[in-house]
Amino acid sequence: MTTNRTDKATFAAGCFWGVEVAFRKTPGVIATRVGYIGGHTENPTYKQVCTDATGHAEAVEVEFDPARVTYEDLLMVFWRSHDPTTLNRQGPDVGTQYRSAIFFHTPEQEAAARESVKALEAERVFRRPIVTEIVPAGPFYEAEDYHQQYLEKRGLASCHI
Repeated sequence: MTTNRTDKATFAAGCFWGVEVAFRKTPGVIATRVGYIGGHTENPTYKQVCTDATGHAEAVEVEFDPARVTYEDLLMVFWRSHDPTTLNRQGPDVGTQYRSAIFFHTPEQEAAARESVKALEAERVFRRPIVTEIVPAGPFYEAEDYHQQYLEKRGLASCHI
């Protein structure tokens, strides 16, 4: 008997366009969608989130097959996709909406994320301390359709960062 179980992971690593591509290319990832999480405004729009007043982060929700890719593997994609040592900024993008954050869905994801940070810090992978938030996932609001697979729709392989 085969079970088609999938799990969900949610990551914020700056502008969601390029981060989505990194996860979409990962074998075992079933689907991605970009959106907003971690704020206090219900059903925010991109325009609202860009004001830095809603508290939301631009994020990627990843649906994955845990038999093909582990959560720890996804964490490595996350760490390679951005600079987790810059507070509320990625490259030229500045504001809390561009913060580095892991939104965990289970206690196991939280433990894996915290262990991952400890390992990276111990190995001194980054020159500065990691400032990534590790917080429970709350409501995820899907971004407007034109943001979904934004770079693919434009024939681009990556973002400016």
